[in-house]
Amino acid sequence: MPHSSYSMSRGTLVSVLSAVMFGVIYFLTPSLSPLEGVQVWAIRIIVSIPIVALILIAMRQTNLFTDIFKRVRKNPWLILALALSGSLLTLQLWIFGWAPLNGRGLQVALGYFLLPLVLVLVGRFLYKDQLKWWHWAAAGVAAIGVGYQTVVMGGVSWETLVVCLGYPVYFVLRRSLHTASTGGMLWDLLMLSPVAVIVLIIELTRGDAFTVNPALWWFAPTVSLLAAIALWLYVLASRLLPISIFGLLSYLEPALLIVASLLIGERIIANELVTYAAIWIAVLILFVGGITDFFRSRGFRI
Repeated sequence: MPHSSYSMSRGTLVSVLSAVMFGVIYFLTPSLSPLEGVQVWAIRIIVSIPIVALILIAMRQTNLFTDIFKRVRKNPWLILALALSGSLLTLQLWIFGWAPLNGRGLQVALGYFLLPLVLVLVGRFLYKDQLKWWHWAAAGVAAIGVGYQTVVMGGVSWETLVVCLGYPVYFVLRRSLHTASTGGMLWDLLMLSPVAVIVLIIELTRGDAFTVNPALWWFAPTVSLLAAIALWLYVLASRLLPISIFGLLSYLEPALLIVASLLIGERIIANELVTYAAIWIAVLILFVGGITDFFRSRGFRI
């Protein structure tokens, strides 16, 4: 499906707003201690479900959810594919909350830097997306940084691989299932909601996190609310933009995640500076190329 200029502009704005919100959430996550990653994930799942449902109702798009339900009734085997889609999303939500709580925020951020490179390949070769020269330049510079990380540092961490390989599989699966919508996102959340409820019940009955840190009663749901909105914006951007452009714009999020990781006390070692310098240059190329293209499309000479 072709993407209009209006869709591209709106998708760009939504993508940037999502990235900023994720950066803020990353910074706030360590304040959820002594909750662990799985409990943070459970709260986010439970809070996200009514928020996404309200978004569907407010936008008068409940058919995006009910249409999938009708398809499930006609083909019950579809529920297995939806469960797989929900599991892939669950893995990403869990590691996003787990990493900053366990001093692995930078590793996950690097995964988000690698993600656009993988999405560029997926978009170009699977969906035949057309890229401009500055898209290729940015991807190439970032690839140099990642290559340096792989060779000099001896490879990439499992956290990095979970993000950069898991999300492309998730996005491709959603598109093939025709569930790449807010309604599909609600289905993904519902698939794992029973597990989330069990995890939270165990914490409330046997754990002591909420006793040790009473502020969690309001702070954890608030952060989860922000996460639900940010995730919705992220999924919305994936629909409004070609997957390659969506992937390249996704460089902003890991840049902000790195800033958040540094602010909460993590450090980049000297040998990694080359990798991050290359990635920041790629971000700059994307920014300049995007601004230039924006003005040219509106008749300005640059």
